[in-house]
Amino acid sequence: MAAPDNRILMGKIGAAHGIKGEVRITTFTGDPEAIASYGPLDTDREGLTVTIETARLNKNVLVARLKDVRDRDDAERLNGVSLFIDRSRLPDPDDEDDFYHADLIGLDARLDTGVSIGAVSALLNYGAGDLIEVRDPRSGDTFLYPFSKAVVPTIRIAEGFLVIVPPIEADPGEEEPD
Repeated sequence: MAAPDNRILMGKIGAAHGIKGEVRITTFTGDPEAIASYGPLDTDREGLTVTIETARLNKNVLVARLKDVRDRDDAERLNGVSLFIDRSRLPDPDDEDDFYHADLIGLDARLDTGVSIGAVSALLNYGAGDLIEVRDPRSGDTFLYPFSKAVVPTIRIAEGFLVIVPPIEADPGEEEPD
């Protein structure tokens, strides 16, 4: 997801970890530890920049020591802070099938017949996998689709569109699988 000023959300600081000022960070990078290699990170708090000094994986979250954060109280004050970098600091993807989620925002979402159904407004993940949100400009309604190769088989960033093949809905008379 990109902020209006072309910043890319790289992660979000969570709870303090231990008593020596470490924090948990949920990262949105392909390699969770890579967030530490980007240098100073902008935040959603005015005047606050964060630099990760050390980082290690602990199960599914990154545990990091931040510059100038040395105790639990300092770490707790950062809970909920979002971490960003400017899009220009990221390398261009090597392959046309690679992209940053932020590059999808604003793309025209089309059915495989070529009919436009709206624009990509967000990529979301509530824990069960990525979802792509499409906003219909006519009604203002938003629709969520699984962000998978089956549902989104074609992404053409340079041409400004992607193709959505909506999943077939189950017959209301059918029973749910066990």
